[in-house]
Amino acid sequence: MTRLEADCTRCAALCCVAPAFAKSSDFAVNKPAGQACRNLGEDFRCTIHEQLPQRGFRGCVVFDCFGAGQRITQETFGGRDWRSAPEIAGAMFAVLPVVRQLHELLWLLTEALRLDEAKALHPKLRAAADEIDAVAARPAAELRGLDVDTYRKKAVPLLRRVSDLARAGAGGRRPDHSGAQLIGRRFRGADLRGASFRGALLIGADLRGADLRRADFTGADLRGADLRGADLTGALFLTAAQLRAAVTDAA
Repeated sequence: MTRLEADCTRCAALCCVAPAFAKSSDFAVNKPAGQACRNLGEDFRCTIHEQLPQRGFRGCVVFDCFGAGQRITQETFGGRDWRSAPEIAGAMFAVLPVVRQLHELLWLLTEALRLDEAKALHPKLRAAADEIDAVAARPAAELRGLDVDTYRKKAVPLLRRVSDLARAGAGGRRPDHSGAQLIGRRFRGADLRGASFRGALLIGADLRGADLRRADFTGADLRGADLRGADLTGALFLTAAQLRAAVTDAA
């Protein structure tokens, strides 16, 4: 199975070069697309990795390529990199957002396959994952113009059904906050078992001590959300990047 977590040792630092970012609370400087970050070393490693938040680069901490970077470097371009082969730089950078989105879908489908409540959907989930994995393995020329929405539209309805099945047995009211603007909202100690926060903006929300068992966090923005003391047992589609963006007991 394709590895769906970043392995920076096998990547040519694509996330440090390909995307543009603007000076903000997430980034200390402006950087145009295709230009290497000023903190990138000659060995493709970040020279301030251990101090990223303190140096104003929190956006780097919460980014997750879901393993797309090393796949592009090692498979799509056969181990070559944009420094030693500058002629491939444009193509490498162009396919990063495409493969990243495909890998994010793969990660969600893989998580869904771990849920016993969705066993009836496992064959369809596997078929969708196999198709997307095969698409992500295509040559760069085919990936550059790929319409990822074609595959997202197939996967998302399946994932919603999985979420419904998994949350059905959570108990409680299972509130639906899908796509809601919940910036700074106070949920401290709330019973949010089986809640749906799909695509919700939870920036700075107070979720301390909340019961979030089997809550769905697909695509939720958790930047600065306070999850200390919250029960996240069995939370659905909660990524490591989302947890890094939040305030947790591990912070």
